[in-house]
Amino acid sequence: MHRLSRRSVSAAIRAPATRYRVAAASPIASSTPIHVSAEANDNNTRWYSAIAGGKCNTARYSAQLNLKNDLFLGCRYQSTATASDSGNPPPPPAEKYEYQAEVSRLMDLIVNSLYSNKEVFLRELISNASDALDKLRYLSVTDSQLLKEAVDLDIRIQTDKDNGIITITDSGIGMTRQELVDCLGTIAQSGTAKFLKAVKESKDAGTDNNLIGQFGVGFYSAFLVSDKVVVSTKSPKSDKQYIWEGEANASSYTIREETNPENLIPRGTRLTLYLKRDDKGFAHPERIQKLVKNYSQFVSFPIYTWQEKGITKEVEVDDDPVEAKEANQDENTEKKKKTKKVVERYWDWELTNETQPIWLRNPKEVTTEEYNEFYKKTFNEYSDPLASSHFTTEGEVEFRSVLYVPAISPMGKDDITNPKTKNIRLYVKRVFISDDFDGELFPRYLSFVKGVVDSNDLPLNVSREILQESRIVRIMRKRLVRKTFDMILGISMSENKGDYETFWENFGKHLKLGCIEDRENHKRLAPLLRFFSSQSEDEMISLDEYVENMKPEQKDIYYIAADSVSSARNTPFLERLLEKDLEVLYLVDPIDEVAIQSLKSYKEKNFVDISKEDLDIGEKNEEKEKVTKEEFGKTCDWIKKRLGEKVANVNISNRLSSSPCVLVSGKFGWSANMERLMKAQTVGDTSTLEFMKGRRVFEINPEHPIIRELNAAFKSNPDDEDALRAIDLLYDAALVSSGYTPDNPAQLSGKIYEMMGMAISGKWSGFESQHSASQTLRTETLEAEVVEPVEAGGQK
Repeated sequence: MHRLSRRSVSAAIRAPATRYRVAAASPIASSTPIHVSAEANDNNTRWYSAIAGGKCNTARYSAQLNLKNDLFLGCRYQSTATASDSGNPPPPPAEKYEYQAEVSRLMDLIVNSLYSNKEVFLRELISNASDALDKLRYLSVTDSQLLKEAVDLDIRIQTDKDNGIITITDSGIGMTRQELVDCLGTIAQSGTAKFLKAVKESKDAGTDNNLIGQFGVGFYSAFLVSDKVVVSTKSPKSDKQYIWEGEANASSYTIREETNPENLIPRGTRLTLYLKRDDKGFAHPERIQKLVKNYSQFVSFPIYTWQEKGITKEVEVDDDPVEAKEANQDENTEKKKKTKKVVERYWDWELTNETQPIWLRNPKEVTTEEYNEFYKKTFNEYSDPLASSHFTTEGEVEFRSVLYVPAISPMGKDDITNPKTKNIRLYVKRVFISDDFDGELFPRYLSFVKGVVDSNDLPLNVSREILQESRIVRIMRKRLVRKTFDMILGISMSENKGDYETFWENFGKHLKLGCIEDRENHKRLAPLLRFFSSQSEDEMISLDEYVENMKPEQKDIYYIAADSVSSARNTPFLERLLEKDLEVLYLVDPIDEVAIQSLKSYKEKNFVDISKEDLDIGEKNEEKEKVTKEEFGKTCDWIKKRLGEKVANVNISNRLSSSPCVLVSGKFGWSANMERLMKAQTVGDTSTLEFMKGRRVFEINPEHPIIRELNAAFKSNPDDEDALRAIDLLYDAALVSSGYTPDNPAQLSGKIYEMMGMAISGKWSGFESQHSASQTLRTETLEAEVVEPVEAGGQK
């Protein structure tokens, strides 16, 4: 005989004698209920069926009849109790259903796999209540009788923190007895194995199945925090109210009719959660209110929470006997009543989601002040945003969004290296889902953008927490990124130039990172970039402004990478270009050079690094080049022989005017600036560094006096030690002036000291020795002219 556990309904527990009727849920005509006594041994469960008569094994007979498990919703037990001694009528029978699924696996799946955060249980239950209200409102359009009970459409949450109980009541459509079985028994009906199989197939196929609606796990999230859940529901289609009761880790649930007049509700559903010992903290009113504001702030129906409030009153205070005696002695003194302020505590319903979703309104009806206020309140900001964008997309994907560009960058962290920001809040049907993304909705370089995204049909996985990489999500991402670029472009075209200067100072590096990571949006990113240049060292210019200032014969956009504007200004690579009045961009930010190399071109103009070999600045005199090459060609070979493997080649330069030489990098290798940055990396790979150094080309200026002297030295005495040492020193000087780091700084210093010694030798010391010699000569002459004193009159 099957024994009712202590977790069964109270009527069955209180009954002195109980009769059980086993009934199969499937429509088998030959099966009839068999009544047995409840006084049998509780430890041995016996099943009776009209098919075999007497004791039988259900598994064996199910196999003989070839019955599939899907035909059974469960084994239903009906319990009938006798009248109590007080003479009250017997309570209605309670039906007990046994899960087909393995409950241990089912609960393990819910607690450990479906949800990573326990607090989402409230979000799921409020979402279910909102769906019930939506369904009632929809059905009432064609059937007005559903709203015959004049009850407001709302959701109310009450807590009992002392006993750890949460009650969630909605005035929605409610459920009948059969709907309770169908809706809350969905997992049991489908089976855990089938559920797990569907989840696995969905992940393997990469489909966008919304498993919540198929398996009803939204309701079962209540067992994340509850030991027992009681659902009391009343449908306007039925005259009776029913109670569904289930426990965590139990193999069955019960359904019975509600007969207590105090517990009757006019319409809707009341969920009562009996929290686990470790989760009773959820029953505090303040925590419930906080969770509602975080997850369900914008649900379209009002949500009330039961909160403790206080009202301040003034009450009279009894006079002190001593003071009263003194007051009676002076009859002329006017007697005043003493009062004090006290706070009276009481409990009442408080509207928790009073903030209306601004994205559902017409953008033409929303003022700038309202957008700014929503931004400050939602993201806890104290300053107004630089710009906002409110839009609705339709077509394959429909969603509403409000995006903002902050006025200041976040403090204490760099969002470029931290893609998991909480700047985008995702809502589905105005229910908050998550703000923890890793590049699904926005790329990393746009992580500074803040806003809300609300979709009614966004596909989610079973936990409603992690977005699936699907086609719809990719379409959403493209549209969000496009709207963001339009918003930033609007800032750049604003009459107030200070706004974009502020934006660039805070988020310019983000856009440069976008040039590296997002090739698809290069055309949108490039017009937003800003750089200093040789003709604008105090104010940054855009690439459009550079192109407008280009010379008619100029084919390329020239740039030089350095660590500062001052270094870029004084580099020898600029000499000939400045003479020809060609503008050069100064890339002074470490990320600039990589960003520009990723763009490659802008408006069909290629970016050219003036520190690389084969620079073409538009002037070529073949006859002059031929004469110069004949005169200095062998000198170049002589210099290359002296420098050896330090350089790949020695060429005649067309970019120098005042400097004797320069060291340029290979066309496909790192520039001097990039080599410096790579050496500064903490975890840099030295092998990669040596490989990417590339070739270095030593270029000489044939018009400079030093180069002419070396040319003469080569022709007269190519083995002269002073000439060879001059070549070494010339290379080291070019190494420093071109931005490279000498391999042996001490050796370079020694050469400079030697040359200084040769240059100033005897310049001051010779003058000092000559001056000392003249002083000595003067002293000796004076001593030779000394005469003895003679007295007047010829006497001493």
